[in-house]
Amino acid sequence: MDHDLNLIEALDALLTESSVTKAAERLHTSAPAMSRTLARLRRAFDDPLLVRAGRDLVPTPRALELRGEVHAVAARARALFGPSTAADPRTAVRMFDLQVTDMLSTTFLPSLIDDLRSQAPGISLRLRPENLQDTPALREGLVDLEIGTLRPGDPEIHSETLVTETLVGAIRPEHPLAKVKTVTPKRFAAADHIVVSRRGRAHGPIDDRLAELGLSRRVIAVLPSFAGALHVARGTDVVCVTPARLGRPMLETLGLRTFPLPVAVPEVVLGMAWHPRNHHDRTHALLRDRVRRIMTLAAGPS
Repeated sequence: MDHDLNLIEALDALLTESSVTKAAERLHTSAPAMSRTLARLRRAFDDPLLVRAGRDLVPTPRALELRGEVHAVAARARALFGPSTAADPRTAVRMFDLQVTDMLSTTFLPSLIDDLRSQAPGISLRLRPENLQDTPALREGLVDLEIGTLRPGDPEIHSETLVTETLVGAIRPEHPLAKVKTVTPKRFAAADHIVVSRRGRAHGPIDDRLAELGLSRRVIAVLPSFAGALHVARGTDVVCVTPARLGRPMLETLGLRTFPLPVAVPEVVLGMAWHPRNHHDRTHALLRDRVRRIMTLAAGPS
């Protein structure tokens, strides 16, 4: 025979209080409703459970036998449907798989690792290769959090914009463009360029804007990473286009100079994305919060 699980909560209250009125108050119901519930419980257990003794109710031997187990079951049920009592996410020990776009590798990751070491030392990060961007990595659980340039994808995926970046040109101090006051479109197009593209594409929005002005540039190399491209720019006279703020630490470390691009190109929108399976996970939420904070600090003022 099936029984309403609410009867367990009611029975626990009745056996604890030994009073229909007090049990009703505890469960925020009326005394008549609790009396009807007691009648149901008596039929279910084939025992009066509570009997009159003067002005009070006292438990029967069967009720005394049930009281401890009923209280334990009711407590477990409340815990099951109540808020999570999992360990504080700041003390949780977890490994998260991250996919982080290359332009953030030298600026954002060190700061995030330092922050987690202080705020949640049990969290470890495992960086997955960017080639997983061509697979439904979030859906398949290969990646827990994607951070970088977000592309349209599955509508079920949660995403959040973190920062918007402006692109600038980066050159070494010895580059001829470092000696001019203003880098014009013509001067910009006349320089040798290196392009960053994971897919090996040499042509992009900059080339489209130059073409509108009747100009074209010479791309002498295509590299898969910003870090590699900036190191090349430090060693020879080429122009590398890089994020202005998130690239600042490496630009300063390498001693590179920057200049505004002489053609209008779209800003780069960076964000994070995660699968719904992780949306309510407290430790994952903590990681997202730290990513949000560190990304904002890394971007800094415009």
